[in-house]
Amino acid sequence: MRTRARLRAALLTACAGRPLEEVGVAEVIRGAGTARATFYLHYDNLRELALDACADLVRTAVDALHTGPFGAEPPPAVVQLFTSIHERAALHRGLLGPTGGGPLGELLHAEVMARSLAERRRRLPGGNRHEAAASAVAAAFTGLLTDWLHGRVPGTPDRLAHDAWRVLLAIHHAFG
Repeated sequence: MRTRARLRAALLTACAGRPLEEVGVAEVIRGAGTARATFYLHYDNLRELALDACADLVRTAVDALHTGPFGAEPPPAVVQLFTSIHERAALHRGLLGPTGGGPLGELLHAEVMARSLAERRRRLPGGNRHEAAASAVAAAFTGLLTDWLHGRVPGTPDRLAHDAWRVLLAIHHAFG
């Protein structure tokens, strides 16, 4: 567990100002103080390590988006999520490609969609179009976050939390 934690920390440091594609295993193992064989004992490649390193942020995001109350204002957890993402914007930008891909974008989209689908099925049994609603929620959230981190959507973390919340509520209302 300690070795994995050191490898994750080294990768996150390496990705602080650049995309994952520009980081090499040699740099990560140097930063972690481990050997190449140790790296490959734990991970098959840098992408797998990046997914592991992004897991905490993704869990936090998924939980924040599905924590009530579900009123007009975003829950405090959503505002805190955007604040914490903003504090490490360069790192997240490096793991979230300019079009929402990259290991962070792919994992975030998949996890938000899965949780949204499960919550819709739980709250609206017998409803329809759950998959389309969950997909739209995941795409909208991942897209807004991507565009904000890459400077295409201006605003403070608080402003973006409110805007994202309004969009997500509108999607849920559109699908009943």
